[in-house]
Amino acid sequence: MNASKSCVRAGVEERSALAGLAPDQDLNGDRPSETDGGTVAISDVLFARVVWSRLIEPGDAVAGALIGALGAPSALDMLAATDAQQQLGRAMRESGVVLPPRTLSAAVARWRPRLDRGATLTDLDRALAAGLRLVAPESPLWPSALNDLGAHAPQLLWMRGDATVLAHPSLAVVGARACTGYGTSVTAELADAAGTAGLAIVSGAAYGIDAVAHRAALATGSATIAILAGGADRAYPAAHASLLDRIADGGAVCSEMVPGAAPTRWRFLQRNRSIAALAGATLVTEAGMRSGSLNTAGHAAELGRSLGAVPGPVTSATSAGCHRLIREYGATLVSNAHELREFLGLGDAASELLSALAGRQSAVHRRVLDALPLRGSRSAEDVALAAGLTVEEVRGVIAELEMLECVARAEDAPGGQRWRLLRRE
Repeated sequence: MNASKSCVRAGVEERSALAGLAPDQDLNGDRPSETDGGTVAISDVLFARVVWSRLIEPGDAVAGALIGALGAPSALDMLAATDAQQQLGRAMRESGVVLPPRTLSAAVARWRPRLDRGATLTDLDRALAAGLRLVAPESPLWPSALNDLGAHAPQLLWMRGDATVLAHPSLAVVGARACTGYGTSVTAELADAAGTAGLAIVSGAAYGIDAVAHRAALATGSATIAILAGGADRAYPAAHASLLDRIADGGAVCSEMVPGAAPTRWRFLQRNRSIAALAGATLVTEAGMRSGSLNTAGHAAELGRSLGAVPGPVTSATSAGCHRLIREYGATLVSNAHELREFLGLGDAASELLSALAGRQSAVHRRVLDALPLRGSRSAEDVALAAGLTVEEVRGVIAELEMLECVARAEDAPGGQRWRLLRRE
């Protein structure tokens, strides 16, 4: 990309692509310019953010400070100039924000090699081909919760699915990739309960706990949001391509990376900050001492979000991270649906939900209750077999019945999660 200012403005081709990717925005409108008191076209603001999403790595606070002070188009104009560092440094000083010269010099040196208008046009073409859309801070669909990240906030979201779910009340559910049967069972149970209470489930679509949480939400018909470390058009892991398609059908799959971008270790860690920021609370259901989910928990704590953790056997290395969160970081201990409601502060909403459920004890509820023994307990799999239902259906119903205090988890059950009837006085 050369140094002329015209090269960082949206041309006819870019405007056409942007119109297809951002149908919720009036690209013919203007917004105030941060630098000269004039106005700048919304299409130029959005195009500049598209370019910046290629130039920077997630969480780049220097870029966040520049764009916050100067605006995306003006900051991009100056970056494209031959004396970029001087222009940016002077403009930042005039705005009252001073960046150390070495910090600014290093940032310019890492951004400028990625300035490539042809590559940006390819990004837009790939997004259109994949059915993606753009959600920017200027969009009415932008989730304001991400603004809590300050200078570390994403500049743009590339996404597929329903953008309105990004603003839904939500719970982030994260944990180990190599989860155990215990972790799978408790995650499905609690994600079911959260979904039944009207919360969207936010996670990262990874193997293990992430996938269980997404699938539990889908099984109950709840919205779920996957935040990826690579491009939103790129299924990662590849084995989860169909899962991501299902998530996009009723929820959202999103990323701050340009289409086709590969996930890297750094991008995974930075992706976690968006998971923590987007959700109102974070629950870690199973995690070892080195689990990446502890990074998400750390971001949640820094942002002042509620943090919960599920305990496991003291002999289990896969629960050691959860125990550490409870012991050292003050995470709320969550072991069942009732405690989850308390943790989330559902209060009156939970009571209304229970009343609604009590008023519609359906045939499927009755079938699950009939499948539980009068004495002893059964696993969800055995209940499904006896009731003629799927395991996913049984788990969703059991979550509701537990909230109605009709069933409870068997405390001394060997070999995994089992359920028992509660006697009515």
